[in-house]
Amino acid sequence: MKALKMILLGIVALIVLVLVIALFVKKDYAVERSVMINKPNQEVFDYVKLLKNQKKWSSFSQTDPKMKEWYKGTDGTVGAIYGWESKVMGDGEQVITKITEAERVDIDMHFKGMMASTAPAYLATKMLSDSTTQVTWAMSGKMSYPMNFMGLFMSMDDLIGKEYEKSLAQLKGVLEK
Repeated sequence: MKALKMILLGIVALIVLVLVIALFVKKDYAVERSVMINKPNQEVFDYVKLLKNQKKWSSFSQTDPKMKEWYKGTDGTVGAIYGWESKVMGDGEQVITKITEAERVDIDMHFKGMMASTAPAYLATKMLSDSTTQVTWAMSGKMSYPMNFMGLFMSMDDLIGKEYEKSLAQLKGVLEK
């Protein structure tokens, strides 16, 4: 019985330690990756502003072949929504919140379930020459307390950044084909 009390006390102490440490761990994160595409800016922008096109280049959209997807509103316009339900990726939706023509599409990412959160993201295009465009994909957000404790062991920039790099390489391949 004494051993059981010591084990329980140890578990409680460990939980308290994690909660105290989490108070001091950074909650904010930001991820940004870019790629150069050998296509004119307007052509690239017109392609990336359409949520339905993500299925062709975003690794997130390709992760779960059984993912249920839905769209609402007029794709490529403010208010358009792309939603998904996935046992692998979780549930969520993207909502286009602002479009600066030929420059940037701002999107709010809404993640549902246990890790519920909202994160602003954007896809920006920048003309480098008549036939070369830089595409930048970025997202920022906050990890809620005490989930931010995981930030000591994993980097959101590394996790999401690798998928952004893979996706942008696929986007380049699709558009330069």
